[in-house]
Amino acid sequence: MAMSLLRTSAARRAMMSTRSSPAVFARGKATLPDLDYDFGALEPYISGQIMELHYTKHHQTYVNGYNTAIEKFDSTSDIKSQIELQSLINFHGGGHINHSLFWKNLAPKSAGGGELLGPKSPLSKAIEGKYGSYDKLMGTVNAQLAAIQGSGWTWIVKDSTSGDLEIINKANQDPVTAPYIPLVGIDAWEHAYYLQYKNVKVDYFKAIWNVVNWKEAEKRFLA
Repeated sequence: MAMSLLRTSAARRAMMSTRSSPAVFARGKATLPDLDYDFGALEPYISGQIMELHYTKHHQTYVNGYNTAIEKFDSTSDIKSQIELQSLINFHGGGHINHSLFWKNLAPKSAGGGELLGPKSPLSKAIEGKYGSYDKLMGTVNAQLAAIQGSGWTWIVKDSTSGDLEIINKANQDPVTAPYIPLVGIDAWEHAYYLQYKNVKVDYFKAIWNVVNWKEAEKRFLA
């Protein structure tokens, strides 16, 4: 009996101790993903200098900004402060997501960059069914890229509800969200092209298709 009471008392003390201690939530930090190729591997279409700056400076800034905003969000219980941090989390978190997808979107010519999929490919059939050909798809994407005012992205996406392909624009660093699945994204921010193409961004839009990784796009399409 005495042993039973001791056990019950100990259990109650442990429960009270747990209830009185604040919950601790540790969120993992975002990090730069590894690149599958060297900075200069996409030349002459995207210069090694642009790739190095884009990856080590701009993408790293989004990673750092997201981690800082999340740390501040987790450290405060003030609702107003958390709401104010949401825009930073969306911007930097979106930048991290978009660029992580973007690097995988690309591949050197030696690794299949720019190589179109065969006619029996499920993605090829979807492209031809909706747009008629790869060339017409790329032309439509380039037209939407040229229409972006300021900064943003153009994405080839799959509608997960209908299975259809669509082309959508996203402002700033807003990520692609449901019901869409991102297949190929083109970065229309100046830092993605200006050192090489200056103010002639349409030449960048045309050139980048030479290193688009269509095999990666089909993986996303079939996922």
